[in-house]
Amino acid sequence: MTDQAPHLSVLCKEVVDALSPKEGGVYVDGTFGAGGYSRALLEAANCTVWGIDRDPLAQKFGEVLSRDYPGQITVLSGRYGDMENLLAGVGVEQIDGIALDIGVSSMQIDDPSRGFSFRGDGPLDMRMGDDGMTAADVVNEMAEQELADIIYRYGEERASRRVARAIVTRRSEQAFTRTGQLASAVRSAVAKSKDGIDPATRTFQALRIYVNDELGELDRGLQSAEKLLGPGGRLAVVSFHSLEDRRVKTFLQERSGTGPRPSRHVPQMAAEQRAATFRLIAKGGIKASSDEIVTNPRARSARLRIGERTDAPYVQAA
Repeated sequence: MTDQAPHLSVLCKEVVDALSPKEGGVYVDGTFGAGGYSRALLEAANCTVWGIDRDPLAQKFGEVLSRDYPGQITVLSGRYGDMENLLAGVGVEQIDGIALDIGVSSMQIDDPSRGFSFRGDGPLDMRMGDDGMTAADVVNEMAEQELADIIYRYGEERASRRVARAIVTRRSEQAFTRTGQLASAVRSAVAKSKDGIDPATRTFQALRIYVNDELGELDRGLQSAEKLLGPGGRLAVVSFHSLEDRRVKTFLQERSGTGPRPSRHVPQMAAEQRAATFRLIAKGGIKASSDEIVTNPRARSARLRIGERTDAPYVQAA
């Protein structure tokens, strides 16, 4: 492995500007990956960064970064949704900023051996960590109706029933072990779109999200951020598709008291009377510049949402 990270952190400048790192501050890069946000934070201020990642490869990039910033960066192995417990384990109870880059990283998706992509044939894995069920386990063992529900819910695939049927038919002849096998089965059930997007795209997305519990992880991560951030601390979340962005937007709206209001004739619920725990920054979200999209096409669908923690106490949501 070289010292050059094989991943460009999307909206990196905007994330660092949002967190506005200060001397002596403590920050969390909850989706450390190759350490792009962490390096930028450390370059911006003499601060401490705690990286979190379930991917074993992240530790190697953490070691590279710690050589340049000894004593300032530590990568914890685990899920960012469990950041409260992970940080408590190293004596950290309050932080000044959190960066999250939701979804799969390019270094994961570009490696055929990880099984995330249909572009290169590899083992049908899709796990971001090294534990739990694989995508092969799901497509070989899940009942047809459950499989269709997963593909529809997490991939927003309209042809989910046809895809599930094709998978079940193929696996009765031979178990799925490779990404190429699965992509072929999906393409046999979904017509090619006019926009040139591969018919397997949505199914692969759905399985990846399901295998890694990405939406559940996001929900837990947002709640952990609400507990950990001190007054004035910032949360910066970069998401890449509507399923993620909708969750982040709803969370920040609810916690800032800016979400849709019920009819004035309906009595306010107790949850709506809580003091706002966040203040919205850049309410509509921030998108990548055209220059960044040219150098990093992955940034095209990215959206950054930012919230600033108020001094209101955390209250467990219903």
